[in-house]
Amino acid sequence: MPYLPSVNETLRLLIVEDDPVLADVVRRYLEKEGFAVRHEADGQAGLEAALTWAPDLVVLDLMLPGLNGLDVCHRIRQSAPIPIVMLTARDSEDDRVRGLELGADDYLAKPFSPRELVARIRAVLRRSSTPVAESAPTAIRTAGEIELDLVAHEVRRAGEVVPVATKEFELLAHLMANPGVAFARDDLLEAVWGHRIGDGATVTVHIRRLREKLELDASNPRHLMTVRGLGYRFDP
Repeated sequence: MPYLPSVNETLRLLIVEDDPVLADVVRRYLEKEGFAVRHEADGQAGLEAALTWAPDLVVLDLMLPGLNGLDVCHRIRQSAPIPIVMLTARDSEDDRVRGLELGADDYLAKPFSPRELVARIRAVLRRSSTPVAESAPTAIRTAGEIELDLVAHEVRRAGEVVPVATKEFELLAHLMANPGVAFARDDLLEAVWGHRIGDGATVTVHIRRLREKLELDASNPRHLMTVRGLGYRFDP
């Protein structure tokens, strides 16, 4: 099932950031926006807080003492479907891609404005808590050996459940709901992540992960097709 934020209570955000000045500014801004905020300054403490405090979302810096942000992201993803927004250094494309590959829902490059961070957080929370709309009579979409179940929130290949992250599921659902339609990366960013401002690598990484999990030959896909110069389409 999709990850659902806390009901009838203040949403809880965990900040894992070792810069005390930045962490304090972000914490104060988020609290003014109505969130309950907890801050941890190193990776191990952040991981423990994520698994025991059960936040509705984690704001996770990549460069942390002890356990780095990529390791924290990976371990959270192994244990709980908590949405994650990563904070990265400007121009660190490799780290952004690695974070997305490990299951981060979004990223924000430093320096950033607290207002933009709040917008990203709200977009991720909205996407994580809103079920994918279903207009067809059935909640199961199929294409070859691929089966997407909107009720069980599962993806299956040849009858076997394939573990996918929330954004991978939503991206696949959107593409399968519009077979044969070519989407630009910006359009997919808006449809799945809730904003058009961002790096197209976000979409590219998620498509690559879906191909590796679902296609018989990821280098020669049958369903998740690249539209050169534009983006992607799903061929049933």
